[in-house]
Amino acid sequence: MGNDSAASGYKIWGVDDVVYGPVDLPHLVEWISEERVLGETWLFKLDSQNWIRAQDLDELRGLFDRSPSTSNGPATAEPLIPGIKAGMLRRVKIFATMTDQQLGRFVQLMEIEKIPAFREICHQGGPGDAMYCVLDGEVRARILVGGRETTLATFQAGDVFGEICLFDDGPRSADVLANVDSTLLRIPGDRFDRMCREQADLATPFLLALGRTLTARIRNDNKRLGELIALNRSSR
Repeated sequence: MGNDSAASGYKIWGVDDVVYGPVDLPHLVEWISEERVLGETWLFKLDSQNWIRAQDLDELRGLFDRSPSTSNGPATAEPLIPGIKAGMLRRVKIFATMTDQQLGRFVQLMEIEKIPAFREICHQGGPGDAMYCVLDGEVRARILVGGRETTLATFQAGDVFGEICLFDDGPRSADVLANVDSTLLRIPGDRFDRMCREQADLATPFLLALGRTLTARIRNDNKRLGELIALNRSSR
């Protein structure tokens, strides 16, 4: 989407509460034609360093005068990234330390997946090529033992799973299925690697938050293991 140091261009305050950009004028005009940017959308002009509504910009005003939506009552802009509703991204705990602009750039590098209820997302033993953030809905990790299912964990909006594969490319340790219709942010391993090489300002807060999440899981697992050992010894 461009470079933060650009002398001209625009940043866009999206309906999903995320700041996108910088974008150049041709991209902005394209989004206006797709009604992803409306007259009421707030834009930040990099050259003048101020926020202004799109309809108040001289270079854009004529586009909204011709827009068919202006004659049919209030219109609702589509998110700049389809499938992302307002507030979805901020549910994810590992994004808490990212600024709105960092988060907007990060998500544009990744993939949005709509998963219907009961669909399998990952298969045990399959390639671990991506991690996932649950933006909406609920999924479960399971293993089958003797043909019977054991649920290992349930993940809801704000949770992440599959993060280990970003570091070791190992096979999936469990099946993951959608319990209900769900929206996921997929973070492919190759895009994660490229982000680490080329966009350190995005990779650093993401990796720090992911490290804290993994540390918390290890501590909880160690605690449960200790409790099981203590229980086993007391029952002898």
